Amino acid sequence: MKRGKKLVSIICILGMVVTASLGAGCATEGQKGAAIGAGAGALIGGLANMHGSWGATALIGAGVGAGVGYLIGNEKDKKEAERHGRATEEELKPLAGTTWQVISVEPKPGKRHRSVISHFRHDGTAVTTKTDMDGKVEKTTEQYRIVGSTLILSTPNYVENAKFRIEGDKLFIDYGNGSAVLQRVS
Repeated sequence: MKRGKKLVSIICILGMVVTASLGAGCATEGQKGAAIGAGAGALIGGLANMHGSWGATALIGAGVGAGVGYLIGNEKDKKEAERHGRATEEELKPLAGTTWQVISVEPKPGKRHRSVISHFRHDGTAVTTKTDMDGKVEKTTEQYRIVGSTLILSTPNYVENAKFRIEGDKLFIDYGNGSAVLQRVS
């Protein structure tokens, strides 16, 4: 039982450290919510099971708390994107006015395209033009803004948070369940 209490304490301390570091940095509300939820869930999970495996209930609590916290935080991100309406100039850097062509996607999409080009406008909209193998062209428009190293793409129906980095003329995007590499066109 002492070992379980020690594990709960370690998880709680880790959750507080992560929460504090995210609060001080440039994390999205979804990321902050996941960290806070994990810490709170670990504490509640550990305390809820007075007669059993403290470590297991703390870990289950951390997992459930992280999921619920992320969902709540992601909803805050959606509301913030709606409230913002238009991103500030600072939230558009360094992508404003640039155009990128997708050169690889993992996992491979079911539908193949001849080309996929994304243009990040100065007004906070990202226009993606997909040209199918048969020449059919499809355009989608999303709002975008940047918080730290997170690219936030949104429409009235969804918000997508993706980690990104630029290395030379390449843009690397990690969506969590997939990734893409883009080549700078202009």
